[in-house]
Amino acid sequence: MLGKTAGGLYWMFRSLERAENTARLIEAGFRIALTRSTNAEAEWQSVITTLAARTVYEAGHDGYDSAQVVDFLLRDTANPSSVLSIIKSARDNARLVRTALTTEVWSAVNETWMLFTDLLKDPTPETELPAVLATIRQQSGLVRGALYGTMLRNDIYDFCRLGTYIERMDNTARIIDVKYYSLLPSPAFVGSRLDNVQWETILRSVSAHRSFRWAVEDDFTAPAIAEFLILDRRMPRSLAFCAGQIVNSLAHLAEEYGTQGEALNMAEALRAQLVDRDINAIFSVGLHEFVSGLLGNTASLAHQIEIDYRFTG
Repeated sequence: MLGKTAGGLYWMFRSLERAENTARLIEAGFRIALTRSTNAEAEWQSVITTLAARTVYEAGHDGYDSAQVVDFLLRDTANPSSVLSIIKSARDNARLVRTALTTEVWSAVNETWMLFTDLLKDPTPETELPAVLATIRQQSGLVRGALYGTMLRNDIYDFCRLGTYIERMDNTARIIDVKYYSLLPSPAFVGSRLDNVQWETILRSVSAHRSFRWAVEDDFTAPAIAEFLILDRRMPRSLAFCAGQIVNSLAHLAEEYGTQGEALNMAEALRAQLVDRDINAIFSVGLHEFVSGLLGNTASLAHQIEIDYRFTG
């Protein structure tokens, strides 16, 4: 496969995953702002920080009013990370690799773009925000379902999956990191009722609230929830699950192409950081330090994938 085609597939699915993750973060910010209305701007600032969009946002906005932040993240085309910008990028990449996709996958991406263009043509009222965010998540799931149901399990499929799981791992890690360094008003609140309520909100933001109740016997405490989001390989948005899927896709590519790039070695080392770990030991070392290290390693791995498979030609 041409590197340009591989890159188009990879970035198409990174973009689709990013759009869904952005919707989830907006929902988390919306929920938390409602529970802490006296400091709602701080919650919206944390969402912008998580998405690494603070510089772009502050260049054109004063303050963190909820309506401004939501509009910036959903439909502002001057923001390259807005949902509308990201979906346009996904569709552009889908057009680039159109011959590598089934009709179902292409149609799902194209219909998603057309739907969002209409849905986000005007600012979203607060009363309609939950429904709009639900639609964004549903459309992302629709494209994923088309991929699972119609694509051959070959190198095309593996590049799509790599894009999904690299982006998902980065997003989950950012949510966990910002949780302790932006959402809590003071370290004194760690372990408090307020702290635990916020962790519950984070679970909901990654659609893991009910899964946690099924899979974990502990109450909604910070260590139990952090362990679920970081180390539980049954949870499809956990760091451990994502790392495993990345290794699997890179291993399939190595087998298909008959050569193993440095990216696979890096992915295996990343997964090893999440195997047989104890969450209390991670907290003792420092959750921020641990997650920051994973974020840096994930970014390095993403860069190495582009090099190994010559995405730029």
